[in-house]
Amino acid sequence: MLVSEFDYRLPEELIAQKPSATRGGSRMLIMHRQTGSVHDANFTDLPSLLRSGDLLIMNDSRVLPARIYATRAGLTTQHKSPAPSGHVEVLLTERLAVVADENVWLALVKPAKKVPVGERLIFRAEDNGPPLLRATVTEAGDFGERTLQFDPHEDFHGVLERIGHLPLPPYIHRDRDEPNTQEDRDRYQTVVSTPLKGAAADGSAAAPTAGLHFTPEVLDELRKRGIEIATITLHVGLGTFQPVRVQRTEDIRLHAEHYTLSPETAEAIVKAKRDKRRIIAVGTTTTRTLEHIARQAEATGMPIAAHSGSTSLFLSPGVDDEFKLVVGLLTNFHLPQSTLLMLVSAFAGREHVLRAYQHAVAKRYRFFSYGDCMLLL
Repeated sequence: MLVSEFDYRLPEELIAQKPSATRGGSRMLIMHRQTGSVHDANFTDLPSLLRSGDLLIMNDSRVLPARIYATRAGLTTQHKSPAPSGHVEVLLTERLAVVADENVWLALVKPAKKVPVGERLIFRAEDNGPPLLRATVTEAGDFGERTLQFDPHEDFHGVLERIGHLPLPPYIHRDRDEPNTQEDRDRYQTVVSTPLKGAAADGSAAAPTAGLHFTPEVLDELRKRGIEIATITLHVGLGTFQPVRVQRTEDIRLHAEHYTLSPETAEAIVKAKRDKRRIIAVGTTTTRTLEHIARQAEATGMPIAAHSGSTSLFLSPGVDDEFKLVVGLLTNFHLPQSTLLMLVSAFAGREHVLRAYQHAVAKRYRFFSYGDCMLLL
C-alpha cells in the first residue's frame, strides 16, 4: 500500500496545544470495528462501556526530560560565553549502555551537520553556568541520529531532571527558552508511570498518550466494575515517533524499542486468554508490545511468560490484520501518514478509521498528544 493512502485533512486549529482543563475531561469517539459505526461520548464513560472480566493493559513507562541543550566544546573555548548559534538541541531517544555510570545514548541532534563524530558537547543549566554534563559523539547516523557517550557522572538522572525538558512533539508550540510549562510537567506523564530508579534507569522519549486521560478515580471505577488492570513497560523511542520517509508501507522499518513484561501481567494475559476474556490495550505502544509478545510465543511454541526484550513490529493493513491478543483499543488521534494511524487501520480497517477521523474533524474533536481519544471495540 502507499503511505499516501493514510492521509486526511486536519485543520490546524484542531491540534491540541494544551491538555483538557482537567485530567480525564476529554471527549471519546467510540467506533465499532466490525461495522465502522461511530458515536460520541466522554472518556469518563469508559468504565460503563467495558465488561466485567475485561483485562485492560496500560504502558507505565515514564517520560524522561530527554530534550537538553548543549554547546560545542570548540565554541566554548573560542568565546567567553557561547553565542546563541552554538546551541545544539539534543533529544535522547534510547539508552544503549551504562557501565560504571558511563551512559551511552542514541540521540537526535539539531543542527546535525555541525555535530560530527568526535565533537564534544557541554551541557549547562544556563549559558554562563558551570558544565554539568559532557558527552562525545561516537557515531553518526541518518536524519540527525548520533550516538553520545557521556562522561561518568554519579547522578546523571539528577542532572537530567535539572536541565532537561519533557520532549513535547513539535506540533505543540512552546518558546525555545521555556519548552515546558508546569502544566506540561504534570500532564505529560500518566498516573501509572513508574519512578526512575538509579543511574541506569530507562524511560521514554515521548508519552504513551492514550494513558494521559486516566485518573485514579477512573481506575478505581474500572476495578469496582470488575475490570482487571495490568501494566507493561515499553520505552517509547524512535520506533514510535520517527516520521515515515518512504512511499510504500512495505518499505517501512521501525527502530526497536525496549519492553518489559512482568510476571503479574504475563499471568493476567494467560488467564484472560484461557477464560476467553477480552484484552483491551491502552495505546498503540501497548498494542505493538502485546502483539509482538503473542507472535514470539507462537513462533517459539512457548507460553507467554515474564521477560524483557525489544520489538520493531510494524502493524499495517493487508499484512497484519489478524491481532492475536488485543480485541479492543483505546487510542488518541494520530498524525496523517503515520505508522500509528496504520496500526489503528490494521486493527479496524483503513476505510472505517478514515471515516471515523472525518467524523472527528466535523465534530471538532481535539487531535494528537494532548487531544481527545477514540475507543475501538
